[in-house]
Amino acid sequence: MDWMLEELASSVPQTRNVVVLSSDGLCMAQFGTENDTADRLAAACAGLQSLSAAIASEFPRGDGRMKLVVVEVDGGFFYLMAAGAGAYLAVLADDDVDAGLIGQRMRDLVARIGQHLSSPPRADRQAP
Repeated sequence: MDWMLEELASSVPQTRNVVVLSSDGLCMAQFGTENDTADRLAAACAGLQSLSAAIASEFPRGDGRMKLVVVEVDGGFFYLMAAGAGAYLAVLADDDVDAGLIGQRMRDLVARIGQHLSSPPRADRQAP
């Protein structure tokens, strides 16, 4: 999967980091980032997607699921997109990134490999 993340990053100038994570905050794949950074991003994304789901549940005709979150900060943008059952695609980009292009490329990637990005929920294990 790494080459697909690299393809996303290289096709959109000013893309910094690409991370695929599970809904519980585990990094599943990454490109352009150190392991520690990818783990921090994945953990933060888990909280953000949970907050987004809470907001989504306030829309009576919606299904309560988060599709896309965009955060603009001084120096750049953060994108978080649902990417399969229990999986998300996160991208950090510089502030001069083409926002429309990154959104389109993220959607294209999710459409191409979304079924492979699934992360089934972990089963609770009983202590022996």
